[in-house]
Amino acid sequence: MNEPITLLIIDDHPMVRAGLRSLLTSPGIDIIGEAAGGAEAIRKITQLTPQVALMDIRMPDMDGIAALEQVKAARLPTRIIMVTTYKNTTYLLRALAAGADGYVLKDISREELLATVQAVAAGESRVDHAFLQSVLRRLNDSSQNQAGVAPEPEDPLTPREMDVLQLLVEGLTNQAIAQVLGLSAGTVKGYVQTILRKLNVADRTQAAVRAIRVGLIK
Repeated sequence: MNEPITLLIIDDHPMVRAGLRSLLTSPGIDIIGEAAGGAEAIRKITQLTPQVALMDIRMPDMDGIAALEQVKAARLPTRIIMVTTYKNTTYLLRALAAGADGYVLKDISREELLATVQAVAAGESRVDHAFLQSVLRRLNDSSQNQAGVAPEPEDPLTPREMDVLQLLVEGLTNQAIAQVLGLSAGTVKGYVQTILRKLNVADRTQAAVRAIRVGLIK
């Protein structure tokens, strides 16, 4: 009989962790711990070396993608599945670029989640299919809309515009960006409009995609 898959659950909400634990209770899975934030996740992954970790993206102390980057940079063997509520194109792109082994939404069924954990533990990569197809269609539309556009903006972004763009790529709303940077929502809206113009794109998603593609945001 095969040994159960060792698993770590990472989410800043106790109820979500409890829900995931309930969904994943199975003879084939051994949940060896939980973490409530990115920094704690890195410590526990280093100490416990689970085969698989389920990691939330939006957490207060360190977001899941930053934690994922550190795990991969340290060449730890744990395979990471990002779990999120948000159908956010930039989250998916950043997670895949950082080396995520899986990406699922929190409305996933128990059967799908168990299958994803098992597949990732076996060395496969699993991404929510419907969401991935939606993102690929948007990327294709973005590529067509940007045909012939210079690879980098001719009018460089200012340092403050780069600050706004970084937070935009992370999926923050104008109001949230305003709170982080100590600006008014109206000022942030003006920065976003300028960024769209300089990047020659029509909306925030296209701006995020282009920023990642041309290396403005890592």
